[in-house]
Amino acid sequence: MSPTLERIASNARLPAQADIVVIGAGIVGSAAAYFLAKRGHSVALVEKGVVGGEQSSRNWGWCRQQNRDARELPLAMRAMELWDGLSRDIGSDIGFRRSGLIYASNDASQIAQWDKWRGTAQQFGIDTRMLSGSEAAAMTAGTGHSWLGGVHSVSDGKAEPARAAPVLAEGARSQGASIHQDCAARGLDITNSAVSGVITEKGLIRTRSVILSGGAWASAFCRRHGIRFPQASIRSTILRTEVAPRLLDALYTPDCALTRRLDGSYTIAISGKGTLEVTPQGLRYAREFLPMFIKRLKAVEFGFGTSFFKGPEALGGWAFDRETPFERIRVLDPVPSRKSVALTLARARALYPALQDVAVRESWGSYIDSTPDAVPVISPVADLQGFVLAAGFSGHGFGLGPAAGHLAADLAVGDKPIVDPRPFRHSRLIDGSRGEIGEF
Repeated sequence: MSPTLERIASNARLPAQADIVVIGAGIVGSAAAYFLAKRGHSVALVEKGVVGGEQSSRNWGWCRQQNRDARELPLAMRAMELWDGLSRDIGSDIGFRRSGLIYASNDASQIAQWDKWRGTAQQFGIDTRMLSGSEAAAMTAGTGHSWLGGVHSVSDGKAEPARAAPVLAEGARSQGASIHQDCAARGLDITNSAVSGVITEKGLIRTRSVILSGGAWASAFCRRHGIRFPQASIRSTILRTEVAPRLLDALYTPDCALTRRLDGSYTIAISGKGTLEVTPQGLRYAREFLPMFIKRLKAVEFGFGTSFFKGPEALGGWAFDRETPFERIRVLDPVPSRKSVALTLARARALYPALQDVAVRESWGSYIDSTPDAVPVISPVADLQGFVLAAGFSGHGFGLGPAAGHLAADLAVGDKPIVDPRPFRHSRLIDGSRGEIGEF
């Protein structure tokens, strides 16, 4: 089942032309549309399903700098600055709070890794501190657990996944953008190796600039145009409780992570637990992803299911004048694993006995898309003028969303980038110049 999501209306008419078309209305695409419209550009935001319907409403809601790969930290820092002002600037609460994030563990190697990251934090001036066992226990009062240690990322926080992308999209509309849901982009109209339009199921939009922020669907869209984009997705399960006693705002432990929502419910998940499904796309890029899988995916199981035959990683192409895979699956909404729901709930109740009688309101599945080095692509694509790719966020897209959208917008119109875009270049995944696999 899909998580609760605030719905917004679509504009009635598809424009014949726009300065920029943004494909995919998750957090990154909605942010890109917002910042572009604020600069006076005409923008059409097209979405095959509903705004925020896929991963942007299915995540923990964390907005963090703590434990970021150094390549992502400048973007994460700018994202936090943008999160601070979005509710005020748009005039609607996006749910962002600098609540602080708490990490606690009894795993000495994990604590050592967090301690090692302090060197990175100091280079960038990040406000974080290590916790002793007694400090971690005091900050997680109610667990009854003793801890070896932990981390308190003082100035990090959370936002509301049910609201963030819709509020940003409405902010874009207030600045003149148009929003088109249930409007799949089937492909690009290309003239002399340059974008000249976007072919949607409802008609052609003439444009010279496109941002593709299609999440788990991005590689398939690129492949249809001969663009190589290595991408793999992990299927995960998350649950949300009914309103519960106030425990804390956001906590990570190796057993589970909890995030308090605006209404007093909790989002609960197990970090790193998921299923890597065997798919044609996965097999195509298996060699490129193998080092990352070995290093990072300790709790991932392998599976085989319907995603081999349908969805973003399946075989097949499509014509632009008939139904495409994007229309056949409006919202990528995998069935949550009952086993994972039961395990997650049991771990949460063991951690916090106050949750013992709190019921599960909803649970959902999601696909977390990744790149081989676990660093996103936010980049123009060589050999196709006017095309910017923003995808592969590797579970980091929600918190980075405002700055990632801003950077994609900068690159699409040739403005000064909000951060150095080089770490996010698409070419690194093609020419062998990518760096090490991200630590977190």
